[in-house]
Amino acid sequence: MRKVQGLLLASERRAITGLAGLYATRMLGLFMVLPVLALYADELVGSTPLLVGLALGVYGLTQAVLQIPFGVLSDRLGRKPVIAGGLLLFLLGSVVAAQAESIGGVILGRCLQGSGAVAAAIMALLADQTREQVRTAAMATIGLSIGVAFALAMVLGPWLAAAFGLSAVFWFTALLAAAGLVVLWKLVPPAPRRLQHRDVGIHRAQLGTALGRRDLLRLDLSIFALHLILMAIFVAVPFRLVEAGIAPERHGVTYLGVMLLAFAGMVPLVILAEKRRQMKAMCLLAIGAITLSLGGLAGSLGLWALFGWLLLFFIAFNLLEATLPSMLSKLAPAGAKGTAMGVYSTSQFLGAFLGGVLGGFLAQQWGLAAVFVGCALLGLAWLALMVGMAPPRHLVSEVVALDDGHHEDALETLMEKFAEVAGVEEVLVVPEERLAYLKVDRQRLDQDALTRVIEARRSKTDKDRA
Repeated sequence: MRKVQGLLLASERRAITGLAGLYATRMLGLFMVLPVLALYADELVGSTPLLVGLALGVYGLTQAVLQIPFGVLSDRLGRKPVIAGGLLLFLLGSVVAAQAESIGGVILGRCLQGSGAVAAAIMALLADQTREQVRTAAMATIGLSIGVAFALAMVLGPWLAAAFGLSAVFWFTALLAAAGLVVLWKLVPPAPRRLQHRDVGIHRAQLGTALGRRDLLRLDLSIFALHLILMAIFVAVPFRLVEAGIAPERHGVTYLGVMLLAFAGMVPLVILAEKRRQMKAMCLLAIGAITLSLGGLAGSLGLWALFGWLLLFFIAFNLLEATLPSMLSKLAPAGAKGTAMGVYSTSQFLGAFLGGVLGGFLAQQWGLAAVFVGCALLGLAWLALMVGMAPPRHLVSEVVALDDGHHEDALETLMEKFAEVAGVEEVLVVPEERLAYLKVDRQRLDQDALTRVIEARRSKTDKDRA
């Protein structure tokens, strides 16, 4: 096996920087409305709590419905044209929402924003641009950029809305989309190839496996519940801040303090989960903390109590955002990680959509406290579901590039050789991709033996050619 090369090629560095920035600015635009729409919705004709919730979450519906079609289109038409088309839809939706005078106009704008569902196409382009040896690190960079975008959105959204009005949030989002188009064409290099990647994109043959395993479904339901709760409570959280005496123009500073402390509190817990192999325990702890914080937020609160409950919520939220994808990667069968992640992402977007609707409905029918109580009850059900989950085995995915000389008639033997290596738990060899997908236990992996399998096959191929 080729040794992992730590240094990025110049083209890879450009691709990772450009696409991570593109992904992050797009998510920044989607998230900025989250802490402000409920507060400023009175300016919109026809506004009700239910419709505000719908406006918050409706982007998730169009994202969930269209992300797979956009991914398929990118395989056929090219990554960059499809991503550019998605960004133009996002830009159009932002302009529609910025000019809207009614809540219906904002809902339409958010639908259009979500219809630019290019997340799968961006990830596929990143896979096209990077070698197997550095792809995991490249994907991790994208994940980190999303977390930074969310934290920034919680600060920028309230500042823009307080200074220039709600429409400014959407105009700024339109500006981000336009900047994204420039980044796409000027910074991201042309893709040298356009292939399906089982570690990134959805593969239809693997859908049955991804949908039929209870452990993967538990994680899909977890990200569904997490984003449902997040979207639902932001129908009510901004009003809790006002009740605690925090003026709207100070909300950004409040969220900044919460986010910084939440990140600091989350990091040691993630390290504990990974290094001490306590994934399930940390997951249950986080779900319990979210449920507890929701119960606390349901009552009448002073400033410091509110700050404390929000801090607990976001520590737990960030912990789950980091550990759930890691658990999914460990549990997904060899060669099915991309498909499992596609189902997972769809579940996340559906959760965001239903969360907005549920939060708006509860607030309209029974008031702000009902939003937190309803979400706390969901948290209890979620906790009960996850208690029965077996702790995930700490396996990681490896993708091995095979030589062109690996003939199909020898691949079955090659799979057997891989499987005999200590620490290799699962193997899938895909002849048409010239790749082998492995699931390995790094603590047990005999790296030298794995290298010898590849080198022995390469030597035999060279002899056959001679």
